[in-house]
Amino acid sequence: MTGHPPGRLLLVPNTLDLGAAEVPLTDVLPTGVIERAAKLLHWVVEDARSARAFLNRVNKLAPLAQPLQATRISELPRPPKGQPRPQAAAHGASPWAALLAPALAGEDVGLLSEAGLPGVADPGALLVAEAHALGIPVVALSGPSAITLAVAASGLNGQSFVFHGYLPSDAAPRRARLRELEAASRHLQQTQVFIETPYRNQAMLAAAIDALQPGTRLAIGCGLTLAEGWALCRTVAQWKASHIELPDRVPAVFSLLV
Repeated sequence: MTGHPPGRLLLVPNTLDLGAAEVPLTDVLPTGVIERAAKLLHWVVEDARSARAFLNRVNKLAPLAQPLQATRISELPRPPKGQPRPQAAAHGASPWAALLAPALAGEDVGLLSEAGLPGVADPGALLVAEAHALGIPVVALSGPSAITLAVAASGLNGQSFVFHGYLPSDAAPRRARLRELEAASRHLQQTQVFIETPYRNQAMLAAAIDALQPGTRLAIGCGLTLAEGWALCRTVAQWKASHIELPDRVPAVFSLLV
């Protein structure tokens, strides 16, 4: 590393309206975050196309420091499934380190996710880990995370909860996993949180109704931060009686507590 101080890795929150009608940017992001995003010249993102769309929205509120065409936008590499953290190559020449080269040269780099808050349920966590390993300061900016919003709106135990990501898609292992989570919730009095691909939202609700005990509380946060978003918490028996149809294009977060 050179003698000058490194730049920072700024974790820039995104909206949660991907694939839905856009909400006003200032409804979900603080003005200060929008202004800081406008000043960044280097970005590492999950998807370059959606990142450009985000920056176009930013530009309407806070002019970008340089034309979008001149802004350096690099996509995150896709790590092997199950890899817990970046695997550094010899002499630090990993693809993760290469993405942070501007920060090592003294310039700030923005990390943008499609999951709302970078690093949470997001492959950007690997870049954050690499930044720490390289001595690059990491700054998390305020913005929405569907996971914490769902827990807050659930009325379940917000003092102790665990996020499991996606459950198995096949029926038998999914049923077994739901029962494992229910048992863990009963034993630990801990909220168990998971998500599903939107087109399988209804299948997940049906699986939960089938696998869980009637008295188990199940909360669903659907389309959080969107105009049509909602959050409901009911017992499994109540969900079964409601015959509700979940949307198949809007993300949902599921939380359970015995």
